[in-house]
Amino acid sequence: MWRIWRLYDPLRAMVVQGIFLFGLAAMIHLILLSTNKFNWLDGPKKSAAASAQYSPLPAVTPARKA
Repeated sequence: MWRIWRLYDPLRAMVVQGIFLFGLAAMIHLILLSTNKFNWLDGPKKSAAASAQYSPLPAVTPARKA
């Protein structure tokens, strides 16, 4: 094992590993934030059918007399 560390600098290997793991964690979090089920900031988005159910009705215009 000591021969491997003679080829690679341990400090540089740990820095590269830390950068890689931080990038991986950021990518996983961004992927989860883009999903509907696991978005913990905005909450689940309602579908168009569900949001149309609560939309206001159009105003009623009086009928014209001929």
